[in-house]
Amino acid sequence: MTRKQKRLTIIAGGMSFIIAAVLLVMFAFSQSVAYFFMPSDLATTEVSPGTRIRLGGLVAEGSVKRGEGSTVTFSVTDGSGTVPVSYTGILPDLFREGQGVVTEGAFDAMSHSFVADTVLAKHDENYMPKEVADRLKEDGVWQHGEEATTQ
Repeated sequence: MTRKQKRLTIIAGGMSFIIAAVLLVMFAFSQSVAYFFMPSDLATTEVSPGTRIRLGGLVAEGSVKRGEGSTVTFSVTDGSGTVPVSYTGILPDLFREGQGVVTEGAFDAMSHSFVADTVLAKHDENYMPKEVADRLKEDGVWQHGEEATTQ
């Protein structure tokens, strides 16, 4: 092998390694992606059964019902749509009606309900997930520093 051929072989091997690494990273990220939806989005968007998504909004007033064991059902609303949610597990301490929440799980299109395996609640009076706050502001439901009101 000439010097030029050795150099090209090393460059080609390095490029192959970099391409393989990038493909592996992209594959890993595609497996962990969970798309974010608001309740009104689920009415207009078709979600494949078993697809992992995030559902965000406000916990609807009067919707929290505790069942057998640690099963809880509640509704998530954005003012223009409401989705019933079922969750089995321990809820965050700050979870309550009228507060911001982000749930993660799968949407069951047949029963039009959401089965959550993770529930996140806001942690203080100034925090709400950016996606939820932006969408609620667009819909005129949530204003920073004020209680949530519906129009």
